[in-house]
Amino acid sequence: MGADVFFVLIGAILVFAMHGGFAFLEVGTVQHKNQVNALVKILVDFAISTVTYFFIGYFIAYGVTFLVNASTLSGAGGGEVFAPQGFALVKFFFLTTFAAAIPAIISGGIAERMKFMPQCLATVAIVGLVYPFFEGMIWNGNYGFNDWLEASFGAAFHDFAGSIVVHGVGGWIALSAVLLLGPRFNRYREDGKIQGIPPSSIPWLAMGSWMLCVGWFGFNVMSAQSLEGVTGLVAINSLMAMVGGILSALFIGRNDPGFVHNGALAGLVAVCAGSDLFHPIGALIVGAVAGGIFVVGFSWCQNKLKVDDVLGVWPLHGLCGLWGGIAAGIFGTEALGGMGGVSLMSQIVGSVVGVVYAVIAGLVVYGILRAVTGLRMSDEDQRIGADLAIHKISANPESEMMR
Repeated sequence: MGADVFFVLIGAILVFAMHGGFAFLEVGTVQHKNQVNALVKILVDFAISTVTYFFIGYFIAYGVTFLVNASTLSGAGGGEVFAPQGFALVKFFFLTTFAAAIPAIISGGIAERMKFMPQCLATVAIVGLVYPFFEGMIWNGNYGFNDWLEASFGAAFHDFAGSIVVHGVGGWIALSAVLLLGPRFNRYREDGKIQGIPPSSIPWLAMGSWMLCVGWFGFNVMSAQSLEGVTGLVAINSLMAMVGGILSALFIGRNDPGFVHNGALAGLVAVCAGSDLFHPIGALIVGAVAGGIFVVGFSWCQNKLKVDDVLGVWPLHGLCGLWGGIAAGIFGTEALGGMGGVSLMSQIVGSVVGVVYAVIAGLVVYGILRAVTGLRMSDEDQRIGADLAIHKISANPESEMMR
């Protein structure tokens, strides 16, 4: 048991480090005047997520409360819920890093014009209620949904590491939030022209992508949650999907560095669901398709639909997550070299249910907040930037004092 505790703890630390990746990916993508806000948002969202998930969310998902004495929590009491050496506690830590990824994903879409306090309140609602309800339904068998899928189509919905449960839910909630929030000030002009807003720092963007890529192997591989269950297949499939996404985005995105670095993440998002099932060649194809989905989806979202999703979190996590959930029912089959035990219909139904649930939940949460507190920063606050408007300090305060 001690080895499993350490194994899951390392996984939790790796996924925790991914939140630094979320932060720096946003720092590099937003304008310089919003970099401090990006860093603060991700850290504060993680803190709020941890507290909310500890007291509310984890109980909704798994029926476990931590309001018992420390002896019981550590497993010394010999109970069924709390295994020896505090295994249940590191499992909570691990799953908390997943839960906190939802507001971290949303943060990139609503960047540069969302008020700070409403987003904190949204994090409480999403991590405390919205996410754990769906998490428990898929990963803990709550409410009989997976039993119904298995009886109807021969297999339960398979989402090994969260293409739908984490990324799909986060990406589609983000779409709802972005639509309710509206575009940044002067982004889409009345004369039909689109105000181009380039990334503030390609190196910071790249750093964020690298941190996410490295941590993702904890996200996927350690989802086994035991040494007995771990398999190198998940690791190699994650690797192949990542490189597939990079190469696809490189080609389709015409060497654009933003597309290349997000292409890696697109492949990793898509492979999560079936990373324990795919043949490595199947994982490579899934990742390559995801890279293309991101490039085309991002351009379509920004230029055709005129939806101001700053980091492209809907195409990256929403669309690529949806593709990953369905792809598990295609490339996970034995006919295509996979491990089998999946049903395409179950994957389609489960994925679509996740999307619909996330969109509705996002509209409810952000719709209530818009009515009660408002969502948008004023045009003037957007003009001077969230760093000064909200946090009263810029990313480089010393240099600004010397002007």
